[in-house]
Amino acid sequence: QVQLVESGGGLVQAGGSLRVSCAASGRTFKNYAMGWFRQAPGKEREFVAAVSWSGGNTYYADSVKGRFTISRDNAKNTVYLQMNSLKPEDTAVYYCAADIHLPLTIATVTSTGSWGQGTQVTVSS
Repeated sequence: QVQLVESGGGLVQAGGSLRVSCAASGRTFKNYAMGWFRQAPGKEREFVAAVSWSGGNTYYADSVKGRFTISRDNAKNTVYLQMNSLKPEDTAVYYCAADIHLPLTIATVTSTGSWGQGTQVTVSS
């Protein structure tokens, strides 16, 4: 399996921007679809965004569409999530996910993929 390490979380005011990154190691990065999930306190983990192996296709939750952008750099083994127009309801721990299959779901990533350790994103009002 691939190992994932997130970075870039932090505290930002509502309306601001933040970029989180996820560095992968251990396996051929380009063989994995990559994505981001998030989990707010007291809530279930939810899908945020995913990107296909080459980066040519992207997928977003309705709640972030138009505000967040997922991208990947296969030369750097890194996936990014650019978050703009942040809202307090975006506050959560953001988890990087990898799996050889699409779509990315919690069940498939848990079963056959990899999770990062998570990075906290806090949006103040």
